[in-house]
Amino acid sequence: MIYPGVVSITFRKLSPGEIVELVCKAGGRGIEWGGDIHVPHGDGVRAREVRRLTEEAGLRVAAYGSYYRAGWSEENGLAFRQVLETAVELGAPTIRVWPGTKGSAEVDAHGRGAVVEDLRRIAELAAQVGVTVSTEFHGNTLTDTNESARQMLGEVDHANLFTCWQPHNGEETSQCVAGLRAVLAKVGNVHVFHWWPTAGERHALADGATRWAEFFRELKGAPGDRFALLEFVPGDEPGAFLRDAATLGEWLREANA
Repeated sequence: MIYPGVVSITFRKLSPGEIVELVCKAGGRGIEWGGDIHVPHGDGVRAREVRRLTEEAGLRVAAYGSYYRAGWSEENGLAFRQVLETAVELGAPTIRVWPGTKGSAEVDAHGRGAVVEDLRRIAELAAQVGVTVSTEFHGNTLTDTNESARQMLGEVDHANLFTCWQPHNGEETSQCVAGLRAVLAKVGNVHVFHWWPTAGERHALADGATRWAEFFRELKGAPGDRFALLEFVPGDEPGAFLRDAATLGEWLREANA
């Protein structure tokens, strides 16, 4: 089953309460709360309050978007235990992290090994409290190409490590599908937006109907449940979000049939 929702950083200028209200209006089911503004790392009081707001509205916490960078953050002021404690207070089932600070073509074997080792470490720490860890298909990290992402998951080789998925910027649909297939057994939540054909140029989600139909067709074969989380709506406008949420809802009714 795929449930609709939103990544809270889509609306960095809105309060958690305003985001909850907007998601309810859109018919969403869950929210990935960001660790940069809405639920800061180490702020247990805020985490519990946001969890309460989310659950009392009948929504679920889909994830904690921590922005922890494996192989870097631990040595640069952000301990993963602090991230994990916040995620537990928030009631997040998974913690989204970034695998490193450099793209796969820029990092040497030692640097890649450090990221892999840290991912294995934090996956084990999170497993001890029943939380999973999810990387993300993202530029300037070890998941910036399909092959590197697949390789990284194999190198870490930990049952508690998964990956969020989204199309790489500027990548043809067939390449995106190939990348999704390569990691399908490890796919968690999906970040949904339409930046095609020009990377960074935001379009209405409905313009990507053909492209996303192929992605959701593949996701039917992925094990377990997940959220399809809207992100990067045109102009960061609530009206654009409501429009895209309606589109996503239509797609998911078909995908879940």
